[in-house]
Amino acid sequence: MTSTLRSAAQFAGTAVIAVATALFVAVPGSVAQPVGVPDLNAPEELARDISVPWGLSFLPGGSALVAQRNTGVITRITPGSAPTQAYRVPGVVARGEGGLLGLAVSPKYAENGYVYAYFTSSSDNRIVRFRLDGQPEVIFKGIAKNTIHNGGRIAFGPDGMLYVGTGDAGQSSRAQDAASPNGKILRLDPDGKPAPGNPTPNSPVYSLGHRNVQGLAWDSAGRLYATEFGQDTYDEINLIQPKRNYGWPVVEGKGDTQGGRYTNPLITWATSEASPSGLAITANTLYVAALRGERLWTIPQVADGTLGKPVAQLRDRYGRLRTPQVAPDGSLWLTTSNTDGRGDVRTGDDRIIRFPAR
Repeated sequence: MTSTLRSAAQFAGTAVIAVATALFVAVPGSVAQPVGVPDLNAPEELARDISVPWGLSFLPGGSALVAQRNTGVITRITPGSAPTQAYRVPGVVARGEGGLLGLAVSPKYAENGYVYAYFTSSSDNRIVRFRLDGQPEVIFKGIAKNTIHNGGRIAFGPDGMLYVGTGDAGQSSRAQDAASPNGKILRLDPDGKPAPGNPTPNSPVYSLGHRNVQGLAWDSAGRLYATEFGQDTYDEINLIQPKRNYGWPVVEGKGDTQGGRYTNPLITWATSEASPSGLAITANTLYVAALRGERLWTIPQVADGTLGKPVAQLRDRYGRLRTPQVAPDGSLWLTTSNTDGRGDVRTGDDRIIRFPAR
């Protein structure tokens, strides 16, 4: 397959859920979101004994693809049916926090059949795309890897571009280096090239100064939010805007003293309360999965992108939580992460849980 490969070196110097029955609210210029609020008091276990589930993305018919970090296997989850293997990504090297990480189904899947994956290889972190019956094509490579801070979340935005959350791979200076893809949010076109309209032409960098981004989601007005792991003191939720610098490693959490050079987060927590990974938004609420905090944080949107007070949900009920995702019917799917080497494994771990929309 012909590759449109882009690397860091190239820019350095420059029950089946029926979609047809789902209800959506759409405002011109905004992002359509399902109607209804996920009922966190009505959990339904969809799958169990999944090994380190990480990325989760929905196919047009309502089934989900789930990435298993350590094996490179992508599992198809359909409510009411047993999980099946949909694909295995070759070349995955799982060490520490690395492995098969984010997944994103193409917004034009019905036309092109593409699924995108972010994973750790023997040499770097990279992004591939593939059809479930075909071979992977590398579209972006050269993101430094480590056993920590690999980032890994990918998601298509309302503009049809692919957004990528990366980590500093244990070297904090990379986050402020505009020539490095690490410690950034990248914005790529579907072929892996720097997206048109990026802050710097021919560069994939959309924002910088990040330590380890693992959650990306847009609200109904098209605003992008991201979750970020702090070091020892503060975890963050940031409102992401192009060209903004979010401070790492100069600033952790709020407290910019550089005359507005760095952008402060909207929300901070103590690292013991969060270690936020995945992020989902629906019904004017942010849902943040906490690993070390072992809870799901819900945060209401107030007005103009500002956020209200976080509320801890599902505290200590399922252990470490990794990825929330809103299904086409408005339900919230949630993955646990107790088999990742840092949790207390319970019978049935890891699980995929669904909370229906009411």
